[in-house]
Amino acid sequence: MKKLTFLLLATLIFSCKPCEEKLLSEKQNISNILDNWHAAAATANYDNYFNAMSDESIFIGTDATENWNKTAFQAFAKPYFDKGKAWNFKAVERNIYFSEDGKLVWFDELLNTQMKICRGSGVLVKENGQWKIKHYVLSMTVPNDNVDEVVKIKAPIEDALLLEKK
Repeated sequence: MKKLTFLLLATLIFSCKPCEEKLLSEKQNISNILDNWHAAAATANYDNYFNAMSDESIFIGTDATENWNKTAFQAFAKPYFDKGKAWNFKAVERNIYFSEDGKLVWFDELLNTQMKICRGSGVLVKENGQWKIKHYVLSMTVPNDNVDEVVKIKAPIEDALLLEKK
């Protein structure tokens, strides 16, 4: 019985190794896509940046008014890219997760940016055999000890926006 249990356990462990390797490879692929996407912005490569995004993608920026579909985001970003440098985000930490069927990926990342540490999160989908960014959210981080100060700074602008949204 012990021998059978050992054989079953060994079979299970070794049969999952290719699965783990494939998952690690796919995670590296996703990480490369995201790194290249960020690098395309840093080098003002408009085509590479926007080709990484799905045609139906959404980009949500740090300002409460920044919720763009791809076309609107392209219009917003074009002047920055035309100047030769858009923004420079470098991931310092990233977590990548896959749906059970492997057709959907979601991630979160901490970024070193000109705004100091930001958080990005998003979703990628496979379209015609290629991963595309479908949804991206960029957030500025605020140390808990400084929240009250930040709220005082943004309150006048966002109070007016909240009234407008009612």
